[in-house]
Amino acid sequence: MSVVTLSFDNGPDATSTPQVLDVLANRGVRSVFFVLGKQLAAPENLDLARRAIAEGHLIGNHSMTHKMPLGDDPRADAAEREIGDTEARIAALASDPPMFRPFGGGGKIGKHLLSRAAVDHLVAHRYTCVLWNCVPEDWIHHDGWMDRALAEIPSKPHALVVLHDIYPPAMRHLDRFIATLREAGHTFSQEMPAECVPILKGNIVHDLEPIVNDEPLADYH
Repeated sequence: MSVVTLSFDNGPDATSTPQVLDVLANRGVRSVFFVLGKQLAAPENLDLARRAIAEGHLIGNHSMTHKMPLGDDPRADAAEREIGDTEARIAALASDPPMFRPFGGGGKIGKHLLSRAAVDHLVAHRYTCVLWNCVPEDWIHHDGWMDRALAEIPSKPHALVVLHDIYPPAMRHLDRFIATLREAGHTFSQEMPAECVPILKGNIVHDLEPIVNDEPLADYH
């Protein structure tokens, strides 16, 4: 049976996140929310992040704007603006050490994920960088993502599932998803699979070549 870690990206959202938090509370599952800095400008969304922390979930950084993967972003100060500015908004809520999940653009893993400057920032500020290994595309398959995830999870010893707490039609399946996994004998954890953590507490623990734009570092300064 697999260990399953649930993560939720791109929120908080005043419509969908309360629904997600209610399901997780009822099912006794603790997860990780990778939030967008721009979402926290709304007081009700910031309150939802506080609620998540109070209920035992973790808060991570998923960039300020979610417009462009950092490995593709030409701005010299992109890492500071996307990671640093978001961290300033969640400083009182973020896990210690802080966590960052790069923007994949459809769940893809490749050199577009990080720039050399972004790696420097993550290392200097002792971040843990969190990737993923199960992306059922709930933003596309609002009704079909659950079956897609259930088909993939058994092939992994530890599945780190990416969902999005911004789509109410997709999240209406969350309760049944958790129940089905438990009935099949799978267990839930808040821990991350080691394979999905290339940077741990500011230390590079896996080869970053596959996920970092290989432009010279000087181009970013």
